[in-house]
Amino acid sequence: MSLNSPTLLNEENSQGPKRNTECLESLELQSPSSFQDNPLQQLQLASQEVLEKAKKSGRSKCPRCSSSRMFYCYTCFVPVETVPIKEIPTVKLPLKIDIIKHPNETDGKSTAVHAKLLAPDDVTIYKYPCIPEYEEKRHEIALIFPGPDSVSVKDIAFHLQKYTKKSVCDDDCSREPFCKQAKRETKEEEKNLNECISSNNSEGTRLKKIIFIDSTWNQTNKIITDERLQGLLQIELKTRKTCFWRHQKGKPDTYLSTIEAIYYFLVDYHQEILKENYKGQYDNLLFFFSFMYTLIKKAK
Repeated sequence: MSLNSPTLLNEENSQGPKRNTECLESLELQSPSSFQDNPLQQLQLASQEVLEKAKKSGRSKCPRCSSSRMFYCYTCFVPVETVPIKEIPTVKLPLKIDIIKHPNETDGKSTAVHAKLLAPDDVTIYKYPCIPEYEEKRHEIALIFPGPDSVSVKDIAFHLQKYTKKSVCDDDCSREPFCKQAKRETKEEEKNLNECISSNNSEGTRLKKIIFIDSTWNQTNKIITDERLQGLLQIELKTRKTCFWRHQKGKPDTYLSTIEAIYYFLVDYHQEILKENYKGQYDNLLFFFSFMYTLIKKAK
């Protein structure tokens, strides 16, 4: 992926006045330039009957903060009272996900909350600048962001090797320069070290966490240039078209919403790294997204 053709986490509606998720009730949200047949209809989703009932009931209270919301509370990351949590699907992910949310990103517009609601054990949302330090675990973390040095999903394992090798050397060779210690090593020791490095990187098993930025394109610079994210492996996604109804005016339709980017990354990861046939394991990450898409499509 290149900078002039990015797949970005874009959730800003610049074509109309600012609105939040609650506006779904009146279905006055901005739609994409053209709706074709529902591209999400092939998803293997849990029953959305609970959302149909909640739509008919209207707004409901958040069980934690008592705020009036539709479907879920986007500040507490929980379903509202009319959406029993036991009727919401849970998705188990193959790795952990950190979502770094720009402080100016409107909570009600972000689809990042979908990931937290549907994969609560594997997703953590941070509001910038309060983010973790990633320096010591760079060999097992990657960042989804377009750029000249970004690599494809299938090349993750290969490119993480440099971080793993550095980690091994830091652990085993810290007492003196690597070149000096290498002279003392027997050929058998060198062989064992190389096998250890190869084993650690086999089929991308070293990747344990992926980072997404929840922000509009114009807001990303402040986050992506943060020193805590420097040196992380950057991953590109295959070009896919967004179904997000808050498409930003003047931007290509390859700008994905946060939940779409997470979903498509996991599908690619499952096929390219885990080397398994994809059978809809992560489709329910689009449980809320697809329902809202369908509502808006019908309204048009």
